[in-house]
Order: sequence, then structure tokens, then C-alpha cells
Amino acid sequence: MSPLTTIGLPVALGIIMFGLGLSLTPADFARVGKHPKAVIVALACQLVLLPAICFGLVVGFQLPPLLAVGMILLAASPGGTTANLYSHLFRGDVALNVSLTAINSIVAVFTLPLLTNFAISVFLPDSEGLGIQFSKAVEVFLIVLGPVVLGMLVRRVWPGFADRMDKPVRIASMIILAVVIVGAIASNLQLLLTHVASLAGITVLFCAISLTLGFFVPRLLRVAPRQAVASAFEIGIHNATLAIVIAQTVLLSEEMSLPAAIYGVLMFFVALAFGFIIRGRVASASDEPRAVQTTSTT
Repeated sequence: MSPLTTIGLPVALGIIMFGLGLSLTPADFARVGKHPKAVIVALACQLVLLPAICFGLVVGFQLPPLLAVGMILLAASPGGTTANLYSHLFRGDVALNVSLTAINSIVAVFTLPLLTNFAISVFLPDSEGLGIQFSKAVEVFLIVLGPVVLGMLVRRVWPGFADRMDKPVRIASMIILAVVIVGAIASNLQLLLTHVASLAGITVLFCAISLTLGFFVPRLLRVAPRQAVASAFEIGIHNATLAIVIAQTVLLSEEMSLPAAIYGVLMFFVALAFGFIIRGRVASASDEPRAVQTTSTT
């Protein structure tokens, strides 16, 4: 494997997750108690609906086994930090996004190995030794939560430094994400060209379905519009970097990382288009209480 895989990928993810930790405080976890309905609905979509839908898409698109497992690995990954930016742009509840990202990152430590091993048992039943066993599950735990906890400790001890570093780390995270995705694509270019049509189609469709479910399921259950926007981007924008790192450094399969690499490029455009589509709905829904109040007072 190339130095990008063995050194660059873990370092890149570590910086991204450390940046997330710098932005987190205990209040972000406590906030969940104020909006339990929105959190429960979002987690149900993320942990139950999305893996089931992704499994159906994989079967429908008839992906090769390694790419199929890569798609399930992507679906099992928590929301990416980019979700906070999109939520801010389209009037979502960014504080809820931060809380959901924190909770998802913890939950994913347990659910990601389970879902990935299930996918391997279905699509690669004869692959002995391939999977996330206990030692590799510990590795996933350290990869995901280690930098986050370190970032939170830094914020606890040096809050001023954490505030100053927030923007630079976010910018660095975006640059690193781009480098990681380009590197993953470049190192598997021939393999990618073979599967680009099926991967582009399934990743765009999966992202669009994720965003749609993330917004409309909470709205059907009467979750407030701004919280539904936060849910949509949290569910629709997965941590592609994490999926790439797990595929290449834990499962030692560059082919498994291709769905996440393609998704990591295309999701920005899909999420942007989705944001403009729902913007009118959010504005009109937010104005409804004011209209009712004005009518009642006249």
C-alpha cells in the first residue's frame, strides 16, 4: 500500500475528528434532552432505514461483492462535519447538527463493525479472516473517538485556543478531505473507470434518498422545520473519509473504498441542489405560526 494509505489517511481522519472535538462541549450532548424527538427520529433513519435502503440499492444495481460491502460501509458511517456547514447555509438547527454528529460518532463505533460484518457475510461469505473482529473494532474505536476526545480535552483546558483553531482546522479538514478522495481515486483509477457508471448512479441515488428521508420523515412526524433540515444533512452527508480509512487501513481493501471516494465528490453537488429545493418549504413552514398568530389577533 502507498504512504497515502498507511500514513496519510489515518492522519487526515485524525485531524478531521480532532477538529470536531474542538467544537464539542458537554452541553452539545446535554442538548439532546431538549429535542429528544428530533434526535430519536434522526437516529432511527440513520441506523435502520438507511442501511436497509442501501442494501436494496446494492442488490438492485448488482454491484460486485467488494463494492457492495463498500457501499454498506459508507451507509454505516456517521454524518460528516460538512453537514454543519450545509445546515447553516439552509437555515437548519446547527446546534442540533453538532449534537447529532457527536452522538452518531459514538454509536457508529458499535454499529459500523456490526453492519460491515453483516455485509461481508452476505456478499463475501467465503472470505476467511475478512471482517472487523474485536481487535479491529478497538482500532475503529480509537480511529473514531480518540481524536474527538483529545479535541474536547483541548477545548476544556484551552478554550481560547480551541476557538481560534476552529476555523483553520475546518479549512484544513476540507482540504484534507479533497486530497484523500483524489488520492483514493488516483490510486485505483483503472478499477474506478471499470465501475464508474454504476458507482456514480448508486452513490448519487443513495445521497438523494438519504437527504429526502432525513427531511421528510421528521416533518411527517411533526419535527420542526429547522430541526428537519439539520436531520436531512446529518443523514444525507456521510463521513466519506472515515469509510475510506476503514476500508483501506482496517479491512485492507482499496476497492472497498471506491464507493466512499465517489460519494465524497458527488455528495457536495447533490446536497447543494437538495438545499435549494427545500429552502422554500422551510421558509413557508417557518412563517406558518406567524401567519396563524397574526390571524388570531385580528
